[in-house]
Amino acid sequence: MKISIMMLSTALVLGGVASAQKVAFEEYDLDNGLHVILHNDPSAPVVVTSVMYHVGSKDETPDRTGFAHFFEHLLFEGTENIKRGEWFKIVSSNGGVNNANTSDDRTYYYEVFPSNNLELGLWMESERMMHPVINQIGVDTQNDVIKEEKRAVYDNKPYGNYLTVVKENMFKNHPYRWPIIGSMEHLDAATLEEFKAFNKKFYIPNNSVLVVAGDFEKKQAKEWIRNYFGPIKKGEDLVKQTFVEEPITETIKAAYQDPNIQIPMILASYRTPSMKTRDARVLELISSLLSDGKSSVLYKKIVDDKNMALQIGAFTYSNEDYGMYIIYSLPLGENSTASILKEIDDEIVKLQTELISEKDYQKLQNIIDNQFVNNNANLEGLAENLAKYYLLYRDVNLINTEIDLFHSITREEIREVAKRYLNPNQRLLLDYVPTTEKVEN
Repeated sequence: MKISIMMLSTALVLGGVASAQKVAFEEYDLDNGLHVILHNDPSAPVVVTSVMYHVGSKDETPDRTGFAHFFEHLLFEGTENIKRGEWFKIVSSNGGVNNANTSDDRTYYYEVFPSNNLELGLWMESERMMHPVINQIGVDTQNDVIKEEKRAVYDNKPYGNYLTVVKENMFKNHPYRWPIIGSMEHLDAATLEEFKAFNKKFYIPNNSVLVVAGDFEKKQAKEWIRNYFGPIKKGEDLVKQTFVEEPITETIKAAYQDPNIQIPMILASYRTPSMKTRDARVLELISSLLSDGKSSVLYKKIVDDKNMALQIGAFTYSNEDYGMYIIYSLPLGENSTASILKEIDDEIVKLQTELISEKDYQKLQNIIDNQFVNNNANLEGLAENLAKYYLLYRDVNLINTEIDLFHSITREEIREVAKRYLNPNQRLLLDYVPTTEKVEN
């Protein structure tokens, strides 16, 4: 969900951590279970107010997918004290910006204001939590918005459905098997009472974390937090279901026809463990080694040296319960997807049988340092990281220490993790190909 609003000056928005220094923070709980994290940074007169809820697409049922993403939109409709259509006007007229996003695991809302409007930001987020107005006109309006988003981002965009197809083939039991945007048919069939029940269950103080980051006076901030969030009633304790996937032991083969493309894509996807594990972090390093930039192993070999592909890349899709490691490529000219897959597999075999060079290992260390600085280089990113590390990892200080975990990974671990997860019998092979038939929307 991208809301275009008059921006604060770049200098203000980017005020914050600009070097690899320790991030100072204070955390505490309100009586209703709301976890609060405060990070004071007076370097620019800007403050971020954000709330992350521990609800994502995995918390939906198979016949009602898309609810979490729907609420990302719906909770901007208005509250008992903010009239419908007024949310964005209030933010922009007070010099701020705001946005929200949803993943498989969580939903995140935030505002960026000049620091003299911290109270406004806190009041608005408390209103969203305490007094949301969920009515039929709002549901109908956002249903139309989401259908347009699906057409633009998935159905009419080249390669727009590749992740949907990957997920539905990689997971059989886990709710990760459906896309975050969900099914339009499910949203059409849902009743107003179902939406209200979903809100009551998940958008509660004891299933969320509030982060305030930027230029503010701590004593005053705590008083406002207590006044605005303290009266919100604690929700019922959530007991989330555990979903277990059987190991993939044979190659899964699938094909998908996309009417919006002319060049086929070959894609290999491997199921990986929770992002909270050490192995998941090792796989992130493997991804950087293979495809981070034009000097990476796969790009240099297959795109530059052998001129076999227009593009090639690899990335980790990391989640709370499971993840995926995805490699993709677009062949050039008469080169076949099979020939490119062989080149990819050859490089993976090298990772599994040989130690990477000291030079490549040092390059990975440099990438880690660069990513750490970039991830915390502005208040928006820093606030989201603070929320994420609490809500999904239950360790806020990972914002400071995760870099040390990455640096402690050895070349031997990279080899062993590649052997553990990146084998031909443990993957999905997806042929994502063009079709001449235009799909009607």
